[in-house]
Amino acid sequence: MEIKKNPKSNLENYSKIFMQIGLVLALFVTYAAIEKKTYDKVIGDLGTVNMNAEMEEEIPITERVEPVKPKTPPPPTPEKIEVVEDEKEVEETVIESTETDETEAVEVEEIVEVEEVEEVVEDVSFMIIEDVPVFPGCKGNKAQLKACFSKKVQKHFSRKFDADLPNELGLTAGRKRVFIGFKIDKNGNIVNVNARAPHPKIKSEVIKVMKLLPKMKPGRQRGKPVGVKYSIPFTLIVE
Repeated sequence: MEIKKNPKSNLENYSKIFMQIGLVLALFVTYAAIEKKTYDKVIGDLGTVNMNAEMEEEIPITERVEPVKPKTPPPPTPEKIEVVEDEKEVEETVIESTETDETEAVEVEEIVEVEEVEEVVEDVSFMIIEDVPVFPGCKGNKAQLKACFSKKVQKHFSRKFDADLPNELGLTAGRKRVFIGFKIDKNGNIVNVNARAPHPKIKSEVIKVMKLLPKMKPGRQRGKPVGVKYSIPFTLIVE
């Protein structure tokens, strides 16, 4: 069975009408687009920005202290100038010249030679002398000469001193100390003998005995003969 189309349902009969309607719509849209008015977008005013205001730094106001200036001393008082009349005589001070003329003779004072003063060396103790005095008959080094000197002085005192004198003076029994001191001068002589004893007569006897010491070879300090002080204690036994 063959199907037949209805002549009214054929769309090709209306194709011209559809094309005209499309053209009219296209023209209308184009016209409307052309006639539409547009306006520029306006942004509100934000105001003027001052950049210098932010860059400025606040500076604190300080008070300036003026330094105290020292007071200037007053100028010295000018010397009073005395005006002298022409008729008044004024004494003038004459300053003699110290320059000499080639033809003028100059007096030269005689030069007096000064004698060299000999160095004075004080007395030295027997304990610290460089070269000790030498008792006659003593030999050896410094230590041996010291020991020999003391031994000879003690032996001299024991031989010359009157041992019966303390008993005759009525002193109490026991040991009595006697201290003796003297000096061997630059020439080796015994001088300045002194003593400390329990009785004046014993003191006199001791001084007499020590003055009988023989002449010695003097001590020397820095190569020069000097006086040497010597002291020694003795013990007396009173029965």
